[in-house]
Amino acid sequence: MKVTIIGGGSWGTALGKILAEKGVKTYLLVRRETIYFAINKEKENPFYLPGIKLPKDLRATLNPEEAFKDSKVVIWAIPSFALIEIFSQFKKYLLKIEYHISGIKGMDLEEKKAPFFLLKERLPKGGKIFVLGGPSFAKEVAEGLPTAVVLAGEKEEETQKLQELLANSYFRVYRSDDPIGVELAGALKNVIAIASGISDGLELGLNARAALITRGLVEIIRLGTKMGGNIQTFYGLAGLGDLVLTCTGNLSRNYQVGLRLGKGEKLEDILTDLRQVAEGVKTSKVVKNLAKIFNLEMPICEEVYRVLYEKEEPKVSLKRLLSRSLKKEFEI
Repeated sequence: MKVTIIGGGSWGTALGKILAEKGVKTYLLVRRETIYFAINKEKENPFYLPGIKLPKDLRATLNPEEAFKDSKVVIWAIPSFALIEIFSQFKKYLLKIEYHISGIKGMDLEEKKAPFFLLKERLPKGGKIFVLGGPSFAKEVAEGLPTAVVLAGEKEEETQKLQELLANSYFRVYRSDDPIGVELAGALKNVIAIASGISDGLELGLNARAALITRGLVEIIRLGTKMGGNIQTFYGLAGLGDLVLTCTGNLSRNYQVGLRLGKGEKLEDILTDLRQVAEGVKTSKVVKNLAKIFNLEMPICEEVYRVLYEKEEPKVSLKRLLSRSLKKEFEI
């Protein structure tokens, strides 16, 4: 089975490494010639995974014809904002692909939708779409460190088939029948990760961070279940697991954005320094709109939005959070 991965960043490269090591014919469709030459000649992606040797059978290509020819599986490993454009660009190839796996952890700003829904609208009726989520920093996956993720699809037999394709001795893949919940969990946790970083940047302590993670999960569940996710999913790898990782791990881009904001840096400077996209920045704007549509109270996400887009001082947002009226723990 040939697999095409769209995206030559850290996540796409790490997944390509896993598959190629298993002997799966794997092509990375990339945009930059420097990445193309580095992967094919040096067997390394020095821009996103420096120092990690890639298997000889992993190929990068700039040519969509070469990338998609005879491919049965496409893995989307790109920023959420690029999905619609790339789909339109390569539509004639993509419509022929049997399986689409979304590895995207973000939501489209204009459409206010997660990638699963965007693909569902654009693929022929009955298109087979799956979502890969869970706590998985690409660097650690590429280093072969133990990782557990979840693959979600609507049909058990097909999900199991792809589960077996992706899994190896250190990359354990569970399966789920809730692609919507897995994808929403992966997108929404990035907003809470920014809040966690802000908390650490302000040196508020471990108690505060634990509270943010816990109350952040409540907000994720509020919106995620309203949009069709199964509540159980949000307590699993894609939900709680990924939330804990991105709220506490220094490798998290969203956490780093928050951390630097909490220390007084400007958002524009932070985003300029980042080599990859911090999905939570744009997702926070989507979440604000969705919370309004569904009439949901999401105070942590609301304050993250204010810090990012209204230039609110983090200390002011903190004071507003702490001064909210007292209520039952699980009161909506």
